[in-house]
Amino acid sequence: MRIPGVVLVMVAAVCWGLSGGIGDILMGRGWDPIVISFYRGAVGFLCFLVWFLMHAKQNSIRSKSFYIWSILAGAGVAGNFTFYFIGIEAASVAIAATLMYTAPVFVLFISFLFRLERSSWFKWGCIAGVLIGIVLLTGAYNTEEISVSLLGTAAGLAAGLCYALFIFGFKNASAAGKPQASLTTAFFVFCIILFLFMDAGEAAAVWTSPDIGWFLLLGLVGAGISFIFYVIGIRRTAPTTASMVAMVEPVTASLFGVVLLGDHLTMIQLMGMGILLFTVTLLSVKQSG
Repeated sequence: MRIPGVVLVMVAAVCWGLSGGIGDILMGRGWDPIVISFYRGAVGFLCFLVWFLMHAKQNSIRSKSFYIWSILAGAGVAGNFTFYFIGIEAASVAIAATLMYTAPVFVLFISFLFRLERSSWFKWGCIAGVLIGIVLLTGAYNTEEISVSLLGTAAGLAAGLCYALFIFGFKNASAAGKPQASLTTAFFVFCIILFLFMDAGEAAAVWTSPDIGWFLLLGLVGAGISFIFYVIGIRRTAPTTASMVAMVEPVTASLFGVVLLGDHLTMIQLMGMGILLFTVTLLSVKQSG
């Protein structure tokens, strides 16, 4: 049975949400966020490389546009992770997450600019619902307790822009070549970029650490499995739809925190989660109809 693209993108987003919880565990044990991000992408790269080599004869691609889009996708993933962590450091998790998930707005405007999609009240309504849900879920509405610096605001918006970049990058690269080829190329670029920013000594210490299992699990769930589902799903899904469906990631991360990490959600946060789930479900029904 052919699985709808929206469903595959949603599964990928759930995996990303779980990887956020795993990353939170590792950060709680003192690991640097950039090192965590590097291993998430590096383990994923090894998975994609194996997939690529298994279909080597089918992955001979001479299109320059394929490599350009794959490189942009890799830079987008690296930028998204990096700016997101800078936003958390300069502002807060709530603000950084809210600003990063303005990605559907960037995707929508880019789609309109390149005439990839037509505007509709339904899409604008879904975008509004998603953003309202994110604000309620993260608590960013409480301006009295959250101070937002210029750097934090800029970094959060840059994370959202990079998120939009890798959506378009993977969409176009997958259209020009096989998904395993686009993933391998993009995450090779990702590893090179983050390698330049991370602490090499701390990265080397991971191999002898008792936390190595968590790093491997993070890479498998947060990249190896999720991005395979994502690149296959996005080939069957419009960019704006894919970016909005991926909003189930913060919902999954919140549930992970409640169930396994002992976090607590307020009634307003639960309301935000409900709005997100309703909007994503409505979008999925509309797209499959």
